[in-house]
Amino acid sequence: MEIVSNPIQLVEQGQNVQFTETAVRSCKPCVKHREGSGIVTLRGLTNQCNARFRLSFSGNIAIPTGGTVGEISVSIAIEGEPLQSTRMRVTPAAVDNYFNVSAQADICVPRGCCASVAVENTSGQAINVQNSNLIVTREA
Repeated sequence: MEIVSNPIQLVEQGQNVQFTETAVRSCKPCVKHREGSGIVTLRGLTNQCNARFRLSFSGNIAIPTGGTVGEISVSIAIEGEPLQSTRMRVTPAAVDNYFNVSAQADICVPRGCCASVAVENTSGQAINVQNSNLIVTREA
């Protein structure tokens, strides 16, 4: 499944990037997303112990007008907890100075369980996010 949001969106500190469109729908019932939401639900529909998913995020981030110049970041989060290994950090020199960021993560969901994943603003301030793209692939 590929979900995207092209317009600039202001994402407050600790909030999720919203995905407004489904570019490629999942033909499997193990990946669920409601357009306009920032949360994707992964379902452990498998005969094995775990279902494995790969998440790939890319997007452009910047400090909005009126923000403080300094480091900003986003991370892939599971159940509301950011994965530090996916923290995408940049330090723009000025407001509205966009940087492209990307990260990937493999996530195992136990058989019969679900996991909620999102892309969270882990900065100390609100940020602008544009051209966000999240691809979720069922690997095993």
